[in-house]
Amino acid sequence: MNVLKYLFVGFVFGIVLTKSEAVSWYRIYEMFQFQSFHMYGIIAVAILTGIIGIQIIKRNNLKDIKGQPIEIIDKEVGSSRYWIGGLFFGLGWALVGSCPGPIFILLGAGFWSVLLVLLGALLGTFIYGLLKDKLPH
Repeated sequence: MNVLKYLFVGFVFGIVLTKSEAVSWYRIYEMFQFQSFHMYGIIAVAILTGIIGIQIIKRNNLKDIKGQPIEIIDKEVGSSRYWIGGLFFGLGWALVGSCPGPIFILLGAGFWSVLLVLLGALLGTFIYGLLKDKLPH
């Protein structure tokens, strides 16, 4: 029964992203062309929501689904790996027109060509798993 509430939240999240046009290739294209504030506004709201959520978790010592305390480890201060990772993520986002989350929403909406994007994302993750010990972290 616990899984149903998470499934429900996932459906609601998918509907919100679809209705706000956050999964629209045209909106993403406009963002990367600096023609529209729409996506930047959505990203800003997501960042603000994340900041508030993290503060609520830290201040109230909330627990995860298994009853274990949630530990949020501080990240190291500025590093080239964040810039390189962000560059790869941004390039993939710009080339494909979708970041990883909306891939599943687009599939649910019936855009079957996104299966190729999903396969590419899974392949990239697999290759990273093979190479991660050889990469600078």
